[in-house]
Amino acid sequence: MRDGLGKGLGNVMHQSLGVFGAPGISFVSLITIGGLAGWIAGMITRSRHGLLTNILIGVAGSWIGSELAALAHVAVRHTVGHFVAALIGSVALILIFQVVEGRRAY
Repeated sequence: MRDGLGKGLGNVMHQSLGVFGAPGISFVSLITIGGLAGWIAGMITRSRHGLLTNILIGVAGSWIGSELAALAHVAVRHTVGHFVAALIGSVALILIFQVVEGRRAY
């Protein structure tokens, strides 16, 4: 590029950045994916939550899953990839919460 920023950086600078840094994921998609991932994670871990809690768990799980994928050098692309990352992160989040809550009970 002429401005000295390096090759390909111009393309990155013009991409729209989605919610929480996930490119191509709109707010509505994040809420939908998060809600589904949180609900399914609750079924997997046998813990029941309300709609808002499922969405919050799924959104936080999406971030956790995306970070875990980045650490494993796995690219998270498209809606299905974001859903899988959100599901894995949501299950991990619920399991961690259950362990912490279990320790507090004793």
